[in-house]
Amino acid sequence: MTPTVVIVPGWRDSGPGHWQSLWAERMQGAVRVVQDDWVSPRRESWVRAIGDLILAQEGPVVVAAHSLGCIATAHLPAEVAVRISGALLVAPADPERRAALHDFAPVPYAPLPYSSIVVASSNDPFCPVRLAGAYARSWQSEFVRMQNAGHINIDSGHGDWPLGLALLRSLVEAPTPAALSSSLHPSFSLPSPQFL
Repeated sequence: MTPTVVIVPGWRDSGPGHWQSLWAERMQGAVRVVQDDWVSPRRESWVRAIGDLILAQEGPVVVAAHSLGCIATAHLPAEVAVRISGALLVAPADPERRAALHDFAPVPYAPLPYSSIVVASSNDPFCPVRLAGAYARSWQSEFVRMQNAGHINIDSGHGDWPLGLALLRSLVEAPTPAALSSSLHPSFSLPSPQFL
């Protein structure tokens, strides 16, 4: 079964033209998390909203998170995380240095139980690239460092974002453990996801 893409925006949501908004509009079957309060985020309610949406899907999911959405995803409980087959974690936030996000600190530093890719920029104003690299090491994520890409959002020129889409596609198309065992059968084929 092809995983469902779950789009997890960060603080203050992702507006029109942001790559997350474009993916939500164009990707067949993708679902997007909606929070009750985008401006004054609280960890318990944000994590619950993400978890409820993930658990509402029929099969595995791949998360596409941005900024505070990455940190909220790292806080998901085990019973939700087990439904995730991969996560693209873009420009993670630093809740320990930003008062409005303090409820999400401390950031979990345990390995994530699914494949993940952290993408960070050398000049992100909201999280030093060195800290993003520390997240990636502790979460056991692949790390992609972008040069001078800002917060990897619409303000830094990342509306249509082909690199991000390619990274997401690599996670969606990666075989799940069930698919790997099924691949021994000659009639098995992985359905192709419906992108853009």
